[in-house]
Amino acid sequence: MSWKNQSGGPWGNGPRGPWGNGPSSSGPTPPDIEDIIRRSQDQLRTIMPGSFGFKGVILVLVLVVAGWLMSGFYRVQPDEQGVVLRFGKFVGITQPGLNYHWPYPIETVLTPKVTRVNRVDIGMRIAEDGRTGTTMRDVPAESLMLTGDENIVDVDFSVFWVISNAEEYLFNVQNPQGTIKAVAESAMREVIGRTDIQPILTGARQNIENAVQELMQNTLNGYKAGVSITQVQLQKVDPPNQVIDAFRDVQAARADAERSQNEAQTYANRILPEARGNASRIENAAQAYRERTVVEARGQADRFLQIYEEYRNAKDVTRQRMYLETMEQVLGRLDKVIVDSSSTSRSGEGGGVLPVLPLNDMLRGKPAANAGQTQGGQK
Repeated sequence: MSWKNQSGGPWGNGPRGPWGNGPSSSGPTPPDIEDIIRRSQDQLRTIMPGSFGFKGVILVLVLVVAGWLMSGFYRVQPDEQGVVLRFGKFVGITQPGLNYHWPYPIETVLTPKVTRVNRVDIGMRIAEDGRTGTTMRDVPAESLMLTGDENIVDVDFSVFWVISNAEEYLFNVQNPQGTIKAVAESAMREVIGRTDIQPILTGARQNIENAVQELMQNTLNGYKAGVSITQVQLQKVDPPNQVIDAFRDVQAARADAERSQNEAQTYANRILPEARGNASRIENAAQAYRERTVVEARGQADRFLQIYEEYRNAKDVTRQRMYLETMEQVLGRLDKVIVDSSSTSRSGEGGGVLPVLPLNDMLRGKPAANAGQTQGGQK
């Protein structure tokens, strides 16, 4: 029985149905619910297989089963691995390409991307803006860390990781992204906590990155997270903004001090070898002089003793020889002219021939200018 055939309904008087007021003289007629249900039942009977017999039922069942079985084909992309689950339990891994599994609900497949390098930022957030480009927002709650010498440093860094074991990645850790972020922050705080601030701000960046990567990998391996840390990259390592100017002044002063020390060391490296070389040269010269003087003194002493022995044996001969050797040494360096005084005395004072023998000119091979010359210019 239709509601429109009643004079009134349970919601009041008048020709109203369960959805509100009845039709007015100017509004459209509401649909007849019983008529709609009746037409739906007639259409359902037309598509039921009873109208075309038992073979039709079998054909429909075969088509349904074939379609269900065909739904088990799936494709794994080159950067993925297929993780097959049977009633929710892991049963195997499939490689990239076309594969097959029992259709749902028997088996399902998860396809995580195992070659994609994922990134986690700690201490900062990078946002893409179409108008201003890439913007970075600092997160002090993550970046401020305490150093080993009880200073505060602002560290922003990024962690890059890939899936190394799809089964462990999907089933051993509930939130891999959050777990990696928490482990990264904990590892960085541990490494910074045992390092002084000066190496952190200057030359220990590579050591810190390697130490954090190793510590993170060991921790995640203990969790069996199925994740491999490929790189830890420090983005910014600075003192807090409130004291960064003072730290920069200190850094500049230390740089000047190191430069002065290096210049002094360079000067010392240049001067000291020269001084050592001069000292060694003077020492060697003195040593040589001492050796020569001692040897000469010993030789003279031995010669004197030998002469003394000869003098004791033959005093006159030795005395004469010593005289001649002495005169040879004295006169050997002088220009010599021999004058025969005996001829002068024979010829008388103021007259006669004065014989002169210029030995130096003769020894040098030069002809004597005058073999002899008289006092009045006569030869």
